Amino acid sequence: MDALYTAVATANGREGRAVSSDGQLDLPLAMPPALGGDGKGTNPEQLFAAGYAACFASALGLVGRQAKVDTSDISVTAEVGIGKDGTSFGLAVTLRVELPDSLSGEIGEGLVRQAHEVCPYSKATRGNIEVTLITE
Repeated sequence: MDALYTAVATANGREGRAVSSDGQLDLPLAMPPALGGDGKGTNPEQLFAAGYAACFASALGLVGRQAKVDTSDISVTAEVGIGKDGTSFGLAVTLRVELPDSLSGEIGEGLVRQAHEVCPYSKATRGNIEVTLITE
């Protein structure tokens, strides 16, 4: 793959900071209360959820343009769960895609399936973690 853009960020653990090389991202990190932390910062699951939701929405825009369908009113919510996976931890993702009435049914569901095929996050997670697609 020829990279068109490379994001660079550095973190020093789950309870520290995450900083991008250009300074646009500079966040305190903290364990969520559900994992025993104080929750006074963001966490990797939130960052992954935000990135996946944005990327999937962009993929929906791409497949929509190719199909000559307006996808501007679609929104994507990513839920990233972390839990025990045998002796270590694993992730699971639910992508909730809110479709306007004009895209309800098979047309919208088809766009969501197509977006799942082309989204770079979906490609990266395929076969590695469970991803559930829900259209609403």
